[in-house]
Amino acid sequence: MSAVYLRQLGLACSLGRDRAAVAAALFAAGEPGGLVPTGLPDPDAPLMLGPVPGELALPAGTPLPLQGRNNALLELALADIEPPVREAVARFGADRVAVVLGTSTSGVGESEAAHRFHREHGRWPEGFHYAQQEMGTPAQYLAWRLGLRGPAQVISTACSSSAKALASAARLLRAGLADAVVAGGADSLCAFTVAGFASLGSVAPGRCLPFSRHRAGINIGEGAALFLVGREPGPVRLAGCGESSDAHHMSAPDPEGRGPERAIREALDRAGLAPGDIDYVNLHGTATPQNDAMEAGVVARVFGPGTPCSSTKPLTGHTLGAAGAIEAALCWIALADNPGRHLPPHWWDGAADPALPPLNLVVPGTRAAAPPRRMLSQSFAFGGSNAALVLEAA
Repeated sequence: MSAVYLRQLGLACSLGRDRAAVAAALFAAGEPGGLVPTGLPDPDAPLMLGPVPGELALPAGTPLPLQGRNNALLELALADIEPPVREAVARFGADRVAVVLGTSTSGVGESEAAHRFHREHGRWPEGFHYAQQEMGTPAQYLAWRLGLRGPAQVISTACSSSAKALASAARLLRAGLADAVVAGGADSLCAFTVAGFASLGSVAPGRCLPFSRHRAGINIGEGAALFLVGREPGPVRLAGCGESSDAHHMSAPDPEGRGPERAIREALDRAGLAPGDIDYVNLHGTATPQNDAMEAGVVARVFGPGTPCSSTKPLTGHTLGAAGAIEAALCWIALADNPGRHLPPHWWDGAADPALPPLNLVVPGTRAAAPPRRMLSQSFAFGGSNAALVLEAA
């Protein structure tokens, strides 16, 4: 099986507007950053959310159907990788560079604003087009922005979406359907998703506490991560991908974690690695009672109690369809841009849940004894859609 590399990374999330800012905030050992109290969706009941800091903008001349916050997040992430992407287009041709993205919101925020306007004025606002809310719009935006004519698609399988986008990018390359792929994901904060999770009783009032006995739900965040994926060697290899669909329940995970375990073991098998070869596991770690209980059991069975692991959602929030790509990006940083040998930290209250098997949760400021070489990132979604990625320093 031919090797596939994550050659370049562009990233924006609540920790920062570019890769360098995110890396600095990720490994900071003082206080956790990223999340802030906001008034979405109810100004009278602030929640901790993970917005990308600062103003967002799209290039002048962006067609109305492609305008929206989701695509403005992609524009931020693109800034770090646009020159090498254009080099790939010049080398291979615009029809040989593909786009594969994951999202769950697309233009829902723009649709919310348009519906509020319609209720007040009885007509749709001038700056709204129904196509803004279509799931395929993020891929269409990058294809338009970069002048690409290769395959352009969006995967929307909730929280596994952009992890599956990276797996799909690898398949396109290995099938000879593309010579380079811009792959990743984007999701933007909007009232619909925050209110939806709140209605499930799954939103924490403060910073989330994955695997704590006091865990009370998620914080929702936003962001975008884009990789230039290709066959040419780069700093990180996408060594293995695993996917499964157990369809246990619309929103609750299978308590035994059989589908997630299949995805993890498949990713390891395709990478030709044993669990003991993995230096760090990025946990899905939503801080909901059922997900953390399931995931702790799976990680304990597959990796045992010694493998360092953490959930980075107390820093980024749960970025939903973008989570798989953003968390793979944090692993990429730890493998390729990490002279201090830091591991992504696990921020929580330290109150272990005695009902869960113990895990080796990374204490903030931890430095690995040797540069980390291999990491696994796992993403588990509503409906039992599961994905795992093995990343290896090249």
